[in-house]
Amino acid sequence: MQGPYITNTYGGGVQCQGPTRNFTPFVTGNISAQKPYEDYYDDPVYDVTDNFGDFDDDGSPIGDGILDNPGDILFTKKTRTGQKDNYNLSVGFSMTWSTPTDKKLQALCKEAARTNIELQKQLTSNKRLDFEIARLKNCGELLKKGISFHPRSPYYKVCADVIVRDVTYIKPHVHTIPGPVSNKAEDLGGELHSH
Repeated sequence: MQGPYITNTYGGGVQCQGPTRNFTPFVTGNISAQKPYEDYYDDPVYDVTDNFGDFDDDGSPIGDGILDNPGDILFTKKTRTGQKDNYNLSVGFSMTWSTPTDKKLQALCKEAARTNIELQKQLTSNKRLDFEIARLKNCGELLKKGISFHPRSPYYKVCADVIVRDVTYIKPHVHTIPGPVSNKAEDLGGELHSH
């Protein structure tokens, strides 16, 4: 039996019906037989003699039109019944291929489906970005306050990749050392040598 078109739903009210192939195998059979089955049957041969019951002009006995031994069976003979068993087997399949007739509508529906899928992917990416930024912000604020999960905690990895500059990471820097206040050697504490 022919089925309906396959309908694909892509969200946002976008539904597209695609081609449908129906493949239906079938097997039918028929057996007719008579029971009991007999190849031959015994056909009785009756005694139809009529030799007595009347006399001719000479006084000899002749038949009178009535059987002398009605119902007597002389013998039986084998007669074919012609009985047969009938067998019938049919094997095959039916197949239908159904396609929508307006290909432009199909193309538009497919384009709408692709657009809707891309929109759903973009929305998912946006939500992922919002989640990651919120995680970065919250983890950073907690790390500034010195709050974090224990390294053995299963939740430690939630903030493990967050870096807070100048708190969890030492910024490269240079210290300047002030020069001597006096230019005299004796003020520096070293030995004096004269040349």
